[in-house]
Amino acid sequence: MTTALEYFTAKLTHETDASDVYAAQRAGDAFVRGDEAWAQGRVSGAIHIPHAEIARRAPLEIPRDMPVVVYCWSPGCNGGARGALAFAELGYSVKEMIGGYEYWVREGQPVENDEGALPRTFDSQVMVVRVPTGG
Repeated sequence: MTTALEYFTAKLTHETDASDVYAAQRAGDAFVRGDEAWAQGRVSGAIHIPHAEIARRAPLEIPRDMPVVVYCWSPGCNGGARGALAFAELGYSVKEMIGGYEYWVREGQPVENDEGALPRTFDSQVMVVRVPTGG
């Protein structure tokens, strides 16, 4: 039987959230997204490598010592887990961003598509939104 300590230690070793990913991105970590989703929108600064190309391209494009964060469309998508598995098989230190692109956007983190930056919005259902005070 797994203890709570073992479970949560393992969970936090292999998962991260949108806020922590934003901080990690600013520190230089790499991010990956699939073809169709890539065209619609992505984490600003993400690297595009479709699942089928990770084994071939990652060793050429991403340094082995760079921590990698993968993400999918939403919590109901397993593409992030598939990408994480592919990177883990190559020996990368990899985490999956829980909540995926959906929660990244809902938290108001920077996003872009092929035309450039997209508007940032902040969803009070997933984060604290400060309301300006005063008149």
